[in-house]
Amino acid sequence: MLSPGVVTATHLDAQLKSATSPQILDVRTPAEFETNHIAGSYNVPLDLLREHRDEIVEHLDTDVVVVCRSGQRATQAGETLRNAGLTNVHILEGGITAWEAAGFAVDRGAQRWDLERQVRLVAGSIVLTGVLASVAVPAAKWVAAAVGSGLAIAALTNTCAMGMALAKLPYNRGTACDAASILAQLAGPKNRKAA
Repeated sequence: MLSPGVVTATHLDAQLKSATSPQILDVRTPAEFETNHIAGSYNVPLDLLREHRDEIVEHLDTDVVVVCRSGQRATQAGETLRNAGLTNVHILEGGITAWEAAGFAVDRGAQRWDLERQVRLVAGSIVLTGVLASVAVPAAKWVAAAVGSGLAIAALTNTCAMGMALAKLPYNRGTACDAASILAQLAGPKNRKAA
């Protein structure tokens, strides 16, 4: 059994080798999941988890470890699951980044940019374009100011509207990104195969 809260990569690795292996929910986008994930984990994107939390909770009968890139989305997902009445929820400290840094294996697929990197590219491009455009159209500087304030709000609230919007793009969607297929995987035999 895991103690509630945060688990390290080393502790999770030991638990995965034990008879009481937890279920791992990876809340990154399907594209991020395809790039690399812990073997046996289920891909349940954060927005889908929020929308179908009660149905998903019905299929979680063991300890659950929530994983994302660095821990922010996993923390939000853990809170969502706890609010739905699940008490055996744990967050992988440092996310998949810490897992790989500790030297543990991941299943790899097509390499794509993670969501946080996409947000930095889009936000930076908008700010740069706004500043450059303000040379000809002085009011364009307010576009850069709006993006800057949006990033500050995202940091204060630990949410990211731009990230949520980018997650809905076809590039970040996968074939198994619908609630029905995720619920079927969770309800199926406990074969621990990756989604």
